[in-house]
Amino acid sequence: MRRSDHTTSGGRAVEEYLARIGPADEAAMRAATERQLALTKPAGSLGVLEDLSVRVAGMVGSCPPAVPAPAVVTVFAADHGVHAQGVSPWPQEVTAAMLANFAAGGAAVNAFAANNRVDVRVVDVGVATDVDQLDIVHAKVRAGTRDLSTEPALTEDEARAAIAVGFDLADTLVKDGYRCLLTGDMGIANTTASAALIATFTGSTAEAVTGRGTGIDDATLAHKTKVIKAALALHDVPATDPLKALQAYGGLEHAALAGYILGGAANKVPVVLDGVIAGAAALVAQAFHPKVIDYCVAGHRSAEPGHAVALKTLGLQPLVDLDLRLGEGTGAVLAYPILTCAVRALGEMATFESAGISS
Repeated sequence: MRRSDHTTSGGRAVEEYLARIGPADEAAMRAATERQLALTKPAGSLGVLEDLSVRVAGMVGSCPPAVPAPAVVTVFAADHGVHAQGVSPWPQEVTAAMLANFAAGGAAVNAFAANNRVDVRVVDVGVATDVDQLDIVHAKVRAGTRDLSTEPALTEDEARAAIAVGFDLADTLVKDGYRCLLTGDMGIANTTASAALIATFTGSTAEAVTGRGTGIDDATLAHKTKVIKAALALHDVPATDPLKALQAYGGLEHAALAGYILGGAANKVPVVLDGVIAGAAALVAQAFHPKVIDYCVAGHRSAEPGHAVALKTLGLQPLVDLDLRLGEGTGAVLAYPILTCAVRALGEMATFESAGISS
């Protein structure tokens, strides 16, 4: 784990980032589609993997594409002022404790990443407590958001600064040689902010997108839903204004993840999304630039109800569906080998012609 003295000014306009993003390469996708038809298998027999390999060809602009390796999962961590409303039974100090666990290699994402040869980066973008002693990426914009149920969670400058954290880190990671970016997150009460963002961009009700998060009981779920419903009415942000949505609801990790996703698209590398927090951030990123989804892969479908709603709006099919709701990037890391298998099949399988088989 490396330590960084990354600082954020928020001075670079979001528009500068967006200007670097273009659509997937149509010619590469056509070539990949044609190659799939020539491989030694019945057409369509690898199902979703065939479509996935075609999409990756379009992302990187070549056919067949190189295997997207090495890969890195970046865990963006932040706290939420809405925690004060009792939407989670867990104390906010758990966020900082889990960062220490990530740094020590003791979390589920560390175990999954080690198994799948994925590196781990941990970023403090808005943890409420001081974690300066940890060997992680230090890019704190502020110590947690304000309470979204009573006031905007972030100022415009803070939202822009957090976006810059994610985008700049994506640039750095690709410059360092990574060819696949995976999303991760950590933050007590972050499913509350996620639900508000998902409702904003999908037009869904609070009831449809609010889940149990860390395992809350029925009474707390009803209260959490009420808090989100009131916040949506208070801020009333249009789906066409992603920056205003981040200001209204946060969180700092959502903003950083949106920047990270945009940065992956700008660098033409696949971005494997984790669960509901990543789904909310991807909706923000899509609102900034519709073509960003050309570069996104849904790693899994979370047990959180809002995630299925987000994926439907994003038009993404999850690769794994195992009732996961841990976060951290675990679902994205589990899905990564599926992505590499899809790419290897496209590039390494024999064609009918090369195998001397009549098609």
